[in-house]
Amino acid sequence: MSMKILITGAGGFIGGFIVEEALSRGYETWAGVRKTTSREHLSDPAIRFIDFNYGNKKILTDQLLSHKGEYGAWDYIVYNLGATKCKNPDDFDRINYGFVKNFTEALVETEMVPKQFIMTSSLGAWGVGDEKNFTPIRPTDTPHPNTRYGKSKLKAERHLELLEGFPYVVMRPTGVYGPYERDYYLMMKSIKYGFDFIVGFKPQLITFIYVKDLVQAIFKAIDRGVVRRGYFLSEGKAYTSSQFRRYVATALGKRRVVPVKIPVWLLWVVSVIAEKGAIVLGKTSTLNRDKFRIMKQRNWICDISDAQNELGFSPQYSLERGVNECVKWYRENKWL
Repeated sequence: MSMKILITGAGGFIGGFIVEEALSRGYETWAGVRKTTSREHLSDPAIRFIDFNYGNKKILTDQLLSHKGEYGAWDYIVYNLGATKCKNPDDFDRINYGFVKNFTEALVETEMVPKQFIMTSSLGAWGVGDEKNFTPIRPTDTPHPNTRYGKSKLKAERHLELLEGFPYVVMRPTGVYGPYERDYYLMMKSIKYGFDFIVGFKPQLITFIYVKDLVQAIFKAIDRGVVRRGYFLSEGKAYTSSQFRRYVATALGKRRVVPVKIPVWLLWVVSVIAEKGAIVLGKTSTLNRDKFRIMKQRNWICDISDAQNELGFSPQYSLERGVNECVKWYRENKWL
């Protein structure tokens, strides 16, 4: 009998790749998506869909009991649900922490705790790194997130730690990029038009992880059976903005790109205006105060040795290779 896996947030950028890998490994794959969520990248007829009410624990518990009675429990759960942009700042806490709390407590109460509950968190949960000597951010460092998103993710992590014996695994990736991701896409689009906007004048080292490497780390954790552990994930190498620009420009066949350095204070002003304007219009803005703090941060280097030693994690995608594959997809799908 096939192992059963549930992937929540399956309709998102990362979720679709997790579902694809689960299917390729022969899992009975359940995709947690809302009825209103696009299923463009979830077209395989083998996928089973389910829609949970994470905001109401009573309804959620009843949904789990109903599923258990008909299909049984899942062997593994990859919790990939979360909000990176919110109309209301309080929604970060409500979604990124509250939904995790409701879901995990409901799993305990219905006796549906899986062998592993793997949650995607973020390097942002640890906050700003050493911006003087550029030493890597380490799991042993005291977390001090400086964004609402990072704080909500850390709060969810702390909740998992307090659930006695709960078999959690936390993945904390740095910037994740890949096909049909939209934030890095906007940067690539800007480079296509000949401009690369850079924040601040101080040195900055940024890190990346290609989405397929992140997915491999998740399934390596399943293969190794680790529990109650957290891992930083990146390619393992740091880059400058100019290196990123060069790889994208080369992949696009763009000979000349003008780097435009934006003062930190100006980006702050624009971010506040964009955020407040979006609130008035009832929308979310890609540029906001949280995003400003992320773009302002100078050091995104993290220590991935725990993932390498305990999971056998070995990233297969350099930034150059990943950008080339990414740009190819954007072009084939008429995004670029």
